[in-house]
Amino acid sequence: MSKDGSDKQHIVDPVGVVPGEEMTSRSNGIPRQVSSDYEPIDGVSVHTQNDGYVELFANDPEYGHIVREAEIAIEDGILPTLSSKGTSGCYFVQNREKKTIGVFKPKDEEPYGQLNPKWTKWMHKLCCPCCFGRSCLVPNQGYLSEAGASVVDQKLLLNIVPKTKIVKLASETFNYNAIDRAKAMTKKNLLQKVPAVGKRFHRIGLPPKVGSFQLFVTGYKDADFWLRRFDNESLPQSTAQTFQHLFEKLVVLDYIIRNTDRGNDNWLIKYEQASTRTHSGEEAEWSLVENPEISVAAIDNGLAFPCKHPDEWRAYPYHWAWLPQAKVPFSAEIKDLVLPQLSDMNFVQDLCDDLYELFKTDKGFDRHTFDKQMAVVRGQILNLTQALKDDKSPVQLVQMPVVTVERNKAGQGRIRTDSDTFTQTFAHRAPFFSWC
Repeated sequence: MSKDGSDKQHIVDPVGVVPGEEMTSRSNGIPRQVSSDYEPIDGVSVHTQNDGYVELFANDPEYGHIVREAEIAIEDGILPTLSSKGTSGCYFVQNREKKTIGVFKPKDEEPYGQLNPKWTKWMHKLCCPCCFGRSCLVPNQGYLSEAGASVVDQKLLLNIVPKTKIVKLASETFNYNAIDRAKAMTKKNLLQKVPAVGKRFHRIGLPPKVGSFQLFVTGYKDADFWLRRFDNESLPQSTAQTFQHLFEKLVVLDYIIRNTDRGNDNWLIKYEQASTRTHSGEEAEWSLVENPEISVAAIDNGLAFPCKHPDEWRAYPYHWAWLPQAKVPFSAEIKDLVLPQLSDMNFVQDLCDDLYELFKTDKGFDRHTFDKQMAVVRGQILNLTQALKDDKSPVQLVQMPVVTVERNKAGQGRIRTDSDTFTQTFAHRAPFFSWC
């Protein structure tokens, strides 16, 4: 089952409006949207909101249908529930059958957000104002990082990140300030007592929150659970090879986005042990024994895309580097999957531009800061490409000198030209603690 906590799961997107429906007809003030294991709804048209948020699932009706189901469930009183784990607002979203279909993380309820319902980070900031947070990360952009990891995952066809997009949702169970709740209650009372006046309101109910919505995955456990089991129970060779390939996909993802929070408790493994097929209760023949199936889900991607490499107190290492799988050189399968794309500067620039389209939707977006983030991404891709060509292992990859690659200001646009120039810069400053 999918983990929750301060960095977890899935997203809903801006506005999908059924033709003929008015925005004020919704009790929570947001137009209904789309959801999961259902057929796309005919006649649904999706528009972009005036506040600049880009519609991310206009061409993804399956994901959109999941979002729609989430909103309908909220309108029917099946409200998202706050996770007891983690240090921020993380909500499990259900459909009308009360089945969890997504995990929503509002921007303003992130660890240092102004409406974070958990007190631990608030105390941290209050008591230690000069040493809180991660200086290499852009504050309050965890929701963008969650969605950005999904962009990288889909671009490289890794398929290990549960689909994640940016959306807006409203629910009474979210953490709102007293003013917003009072306004919502006043409008509701006016609508009931003086319908003519109430109908003039642009929105009835609590204001929607922007955040990441990640599709919920089932049947998974923390990687740490299965890794401990694998230490004592050897995997069949074919399953071990599959797991190695999935592990290498995780390495590729984490290294490119420079994940600063990848422990063995925040990625997931689904392991379905071997089963036998019998027709009459008799002992099955060995030829009918099915191999165990294994899958990996890379969740908790909210602390990635730094604007510089960690160079102060903590290094934030990749904890998978201590696993035995990290000592094995990258396989031919992972090279065939990602090396042609990562070696193409046009592909890399296109990836950066896709991330730009995502990150610029944030109201606090700063182009200079974003360029620094992409300089880190390009540097990571440069190291990863070289490691793949040199038949290095993941542990050798993380030992390579970190580098940033800046694109010159003249080269702007989705296609790299011959006039583009890039500047490589190696980090000369190391964190005080390199093991945490």
